[in-house]
Amino acid sequence: MHLLFSYGTLQLEKVQIESFGRLLKGSKDTLKGYALGKLKITAPDVLAKSEKEYHPIAEISIHPNDEIKGMIFEITNEELAQADAYEVSDYKRIKATFVSGKKAWIYVANK
Repeated sequence: MHLLFSYGTLQLEKVQIESFGRLLKGSKDTLKGYALGKLKITAPDVLAKSEKEYHPIAEISIHPNDEIKGMIFEITNEELAQADAYEVSDYKRIKATFVSGKKAWIYVANK
């Protein structure tokens, strides 16, 4: 079992059903020290699932009070691999600690 934080399109029911074959269970949480940017998506399969041309992307902020709100979902090893396949190469997956104290995977800017 893994914990995965989503602040964007992985929270959409359509994306969850098409990516994982089910709706994910999770809880609200917050990540400090990051802010959201915008990323133009060109991958046809990702566009088809999300139906959104621009996706949010987490970037380290120079302002320590910045934060990103989202959901921490419980997923399987297979679903983590499916999430990796959904995210384009502009994202990388890292482990972070959230306001709740939970440690979860998050996709951030691959810079």
